[in-house]
Amino acid sequence: MQLAPAARPSPARAARPLLGAALSAVLALTATACDTVGGRAPDRPAGTTPPTARSPAALPSRALPPVLTRGQARAALITAADLGEAWEPTRGAATWRDEVLKATAERTERGDCRRLLDILYTEDLFGGGATTAPRAAAALDDPGGGAQLHYRITSYRAADLDRTLAWLGTLPDTCGRFEADADGTGRDVRDVRVTALTPPEAGDARRGLRVTVSGSRPGEVLTVDLVAVRVGDDALSLTNGTLGEPADDATLTAVEVGTRRLTEVRRQGRVQV
Repeated sequence: MQLAPAARPSPARAARPLLGAALSAVLALTATACDTVGGRAPDRPAGTTPPTARSPAALPSRALPPVLTRGQARAALITAADLGEAWEPTRGAATWRDEVLKATAERTERGDCRRLLDILYTEDLFGGGATTAPRAAAALDDPGGGAQLHYRITSYRAADLDRTLAWLGTLPDTCGRFEADADGTGRDVRDVRVTALTPPEAGDARRGLRVTVSGSRPGEVLTVDLVAVRVGDDALSLTNGTLGEPADDATLTAVEVGTRRLTEVRRQGRVQV
């Protein structure tokens, strides 16, 4: 919460300075207690790597940031119309995609790589707690190209969102190429490669990855683009996956249109308040 007399004093007047001093002490103790109890300690997801340098955007924000209402978050979502005629609302989960992603990095030191595969499978980039639950989500399909795009709006503290983005930036080095075990027996091993993907200049901070995972059949490769953009204490995240080459224009359009829409919804929310 970031929040002496010349004449001989009467007993009542003499008590006033003492009362003022006591009141000041009580207020000071109350402020200290609020700072200690009301603030939330940053929740660092397991396996994350803190940024080596903190940008101004990564400085601690308010303990309880103003979050979008679910209605506002839904208004900030992209739609199939934003991506073009090839896209439509999803008809259901892409089971082929889930099947390929059901794998885990083999060695214990690959904790970051295991977490990345879990994120691609669960779509849960910013954590699984109630405080980081997505405010709104959408899924879109490109039936002709066989792609599926998942899109989410999440509200949390800017510093914690930036910490996750910084962690994503380390993965091309720590998980550039590794093997993942699909069935726990070592007989179905997947080759996984992680490279950096440069998203458009949008929002206050952003990161992107391209992850390729070999499938169980010869020549089968799942490619997933993972992009996240922070706008204040809100973030959009998306995955665009296909057995082949993802359409770059769909990913870029989703980021650009989605960031503009989220920014506008946030502005309107502040005006309404």
